[in-house]
Amino acid sequence: MSARTHTRPHPATPGRVDIRLPWWALALPTLAFVTLLLLILNPADAHAAGGDPAITHVFEQVQQTVLHRAP
Repeated sequence: MSARTHTRPHPATPGRVDIRLPWWALALPTLAFVTLLLLILNPADAHAAGGDPAITHVFEQVQQTVLHRAP
């Protein structure tokens, strides 16, 4: 007894890959990236960083760029 084969409702087109991602597959990594970026740029925690003032200046410039503030 042979098994019945299932056919696709639409024929496959050669050279085309049809990949559909759920909405959260892009939203969750984006949310995680933005959250971590905001944690790094949070000025409330700036007093805890006792590192090089040049690095602090770079982070302040990035924060001003992201938040569109004037210096």
